[in-house]
Amino acid sequence: MAQNRFPTGSGPSQRQLRVGELIRRALSDVLNRAEVHDPDLNRHSITVGEVSVSPDLKVATCYVMPLGGGDAQAAIAALARNKGELRHHVAKAMTLKFAPDLRFRIDETFDRLDETRRLFADEKVQRDLAAPDNPDDDAR
Repeated sequence: MAQNRFPTGSGPSQRQLRVGELIRRALSDVLNRAEVHDPDLNRHSITVGEVSVSPDLKVATCYVMPLGGGDAQAAIAALARNKGELRHHVAKAMTLKFAPDLRFRIDETFDRLDETRRLFADEKVQRDLAAPDNPDDDAR
C-alpha cells in the first residue's frame, strides 16, 4: 500500500502545480511589501520565478533571483535566515493543513535562456533553420 502513496507520473500533479503557484504569489507579495524585518533581505529586490512542491506538499523549493542577478548568494543566505518568518507569512495567506518547509535555490532559467539564444544565433543552426525541408527525410 505504501508504494502507491505518490503517483509515479512523468510530472507534478495538478494539486502540486496549484499549491506551488499559490506559494509563489504569497512569497512574492511578502517580499514585495518588505514584511520581513531584516534589512539585509529588504535591501534586495527578489524575483520568485518558480516554486516546486513535493508530492506530500511538505517541502516547497523556491527558485529565486535578485533583480539584476548580482549578489545572489547573499540573497539566498538572507532568505534562508528568515525562512521561519517567511513560512509564517505564506501560511497565513494559504489554507493548507500544514505550512510547507521553504527551501531556496538560485533560479537558473535566465542563464539557460541566454544559452538557448546563443545556440540559435550560431551560424550552423541558422543555416539548418533556413534550409528547406526535404520531403525524402519524412519517408524514412
